[in-house]
Amino acid sequence: MAHPQIVEQEDAPQMTPAPVLVPKTAPDVPQAVPQVQAKLALVLPTLHEAGNIKAVLLRVRRSLDPLGIPYEVIVVDDDSQDGTSEIVKEISEADPRVRLLVRRGARGLGGAVVHGWERSQAEIVGVIDADLQHPPEILPQLWKAIESGADLALASRYAAPGGLRDWNLARRGLSWLAIWLTEPLQKPEIRVKDPMTGFFLVRRACIRDIRLETQGFKILLEILVRGEVRSAVEIPFSFGLRKAGSSKAGLREGLNYISLLGRLWRDSLTPRRNAQTAGNKTNH
Repeated sequence: MAHPQIVEQEDAPQMTPAPVLVPKTAPDVPQAVPQVQAKLALVLPTLHEAGNIKAVLLRVRRSLDPLGIPYEVIVVDDDSQDGTSEIVKEISEADPRVRLLVRRGARGLGGAVVHGWERSQAEIVGVIDADLQHPPEILPQLWKAIESGADLALASRYAAPGGLRDWNLARRGLSWLAIWLTEPLQKPEIRVKDPMTGFFLVRRACIRDIRLETQGFKILLEILVRGEVRSAVEIPFSFGLRKAGSSKAGLREGLNYISLLGRLWRDSLTPRRNAQTAGNKTNH
């Protein structure tokens, strides 16, 4: 990347500035303070999504444009080599709000999401799958929840009347088990029905002081447990069917999830042990 050229200017001769006349305002009329609109950075992690990426980018922009907000859509591609990055590059040339970041030598949804968030200054960050199983059309509802004061807005399969559509019994059972395992980890004041969803928006301030894991794909659970989230809103949706390509979930992702649960359990027990130790010292 070329470094910006710095041009030094000589100081102009010192001149006495002319007086500036400030019009008087009526003392009883309050002066309006302009509100700065928060910016959204929405990350789409991709791996072999050439068959879906064009359609999802079109639907995302159609959903966000009517809101009249500043936003950027960041596609983080794990070097797919299937034409995904070429499609995104062509779209970004016509619409600079679409950005392409290609990671080489790295894999993983969580890492891709963090990679995109770290390369944006937006106050609100989010993620949506690129396989069209998450309907972009509910993005306005998620944004409205954030705009109304929520720290976190998530698309929920388990908040009525959301659903899983054509999932078989075995897949539903695994999903329910995964969620059940999170129950003791979730904060009592912030409990959500779908802590495993990969479609959500969150205020950057809530995650500024935590280092998110880059392995695995259940990044929301980590935010709920480790982040400074004080309020959450669930927007129901029905999990769609993949239009093209194949699922990236597998045994490795399952093992990463179990590993994450272990780390979160350990972290949650540490404050309790410290509090118990402090209490014992006080009693003595």
